[in-house]
Amino acid sequence: MDLISGLLRRPAAASVLSLIGVLAFYVLFAGADIGKLAGAASWVNYAARIGIVALPVGLLMISGEIDISIGAMIPAGAMTTAIISGYYEMPIVFGMIGAIAIGLIVGTINGILAVRTNVPTLIITLATLVGMQGVVLAGSKLLTGTASVPLTAPEWAKTLFGDLMFGGSHQVLILWWAGLAVVFWFFLHQSRFGNWIYAMGGDKESARNAGIPVDRMTILLFILTATAASFVGMCNAIQFNSAQVSGGMNDIFNIIVSVVVGGVLLTGGFGSVTGVFVGALTFAIVNKGIDFTAIDRNWSNLIIGIMLLAAVAMNESFRNLAMRAAPSKRRKAKPEGPDGSIVVSSDSITSKK
Repeated sequence: MDLISGLLRRPAAASVLSLIGVLAFYVLFAGADIGKLAGAASWVNYAARIGIVALPVGLLMISGEIDISIGAMIPAGAMTTAIISGYYEMPIVFGMIGAIAIGLIVGTINGILAVRTNVPTLIITLATLVGMQGVVLAGSKLLTGTASVPLTAPEWAKTLFGDLMFGGSHQVLILWWAGLAVVFWFFLHQSRFGNWIYAMGGDKESARNAGIPVDRMTILLFILTATAASFVGMCNAIQFNSAQVSGGMNDIFNIIVSVVVGGVLLTGGFGSVTGVFVGALTFAIVNKGIDFTAIDRNWSNLIIGIMLLAAVAMNESFRNLAMRAAPSKRRKAKPEGPDGSIVVSSDSITSKK
């Protein structure tokens, strides 16, 4: 029982249970062939596309903030690459630099507005979302006269960012997703920056009092989310040889749902990279795996809604379990959090000072 209780206190517990529940439902009640589902590339490719952006969004939400401008940054990255290297026929490197640069610029703007104003980041990034939609559409029309721009990338760029692996149907983006997940796992769970992020999500004022550079970390996290989204847009343009002004716009809430299903609380202070990774897998299986069942695809949104509500309820329950275990953890020499290494409360922040 102690082992089970310990596992349930981990932030990734909700995502793992959600994944098991979805698979069980598809197999037992929807007639899914688990072998065909496991071997399919469609849901893994989709998981990689949303998962790359979900990783930094998860960190940002753990810190207590949110960014919905990512929906405009995916087409912004794609269109920037296509316009520079497709329409103006400059080397693909310049298009890639342009895509990353626009992510850096928008992320910095979001971060500065977040720390310099009292406006909620939901409103700030909503304004950025709408504004960037206008910039991408108007800029494309002004520069190219069209809302869709073709692009022919060189073979090396295709191999690194937009090719299929080993002649199959799995995209190389999957490797980027897995590699970035390792980097973000180390950043959040094995470095002091992870302690800072959890502390910011618990109580920003206590975090400041403990000497944590809250403003700089907030700006950095916004830069990571915007840049990750523009990177995915760049990869999409290279892979599909074109970019559209609305491509990837629908991924806004899919990414956020993946993060929540992955065990991250909307209120901040609780979550893990492992959970976000599994959450993206779970959402992709729900969204794409329904094609391998006898269920009408029109029901997929209902399943997603039910899954989201269940995940939020489980997240809160598991957080309460973790918090009930916190007093005994704080009696140790080094304060720890729900995953055994993270400070999650203002009390433990103060004790580290």
